[in-house]
Amino acid sequence: LLLEKIRVDSNYPHNSMVEKPCLCCLVRRDIIRGVDVEKALNVLKFNGKEASNRLEKLLLSAIANWESKNEGQKIEDGQLFIKEITVDGGRMLKRIQPAPQGRAHRIRKRSNHVTLTLGSRTKEKQS
Repeated sequence: LLLEKIRVDSNYPHNSMVEKPCLCCLVRRDIIRGVDVEKALNVLKFNGKEASNRLEKLLLSAIANWESKNEGQKIEDGQLFIKEITVDGGRMLKRIQPAPQGRAHRIRKRSNHVTLTLGSRTKEKQS
């Protein structure tokens, strides 16, 4: 049951080469996938990686969107959890760096798309 789907384009070309492996590492190890929202926020808050700060901000945005769509309900009653999270390659900025003897090397500044989906355990039990 899909309640919330958010797609964020993190365009930070100066450090995205380092950030994407960190994001993938957080997602691949299932640190926050399938976990309740409150526990996922705590895990991201106390994780030492820089990418966890951006994922925490994304998760807070998803919670705020869920609250605006379901105005009469509390988060605790909804029993929200992270149903799906994916990190895909985003656009690539291509730059040129001068090289010896009149040549040029291509620099690829990568970015990524993070898609986060929230689900509700109470709605799944009723269906």
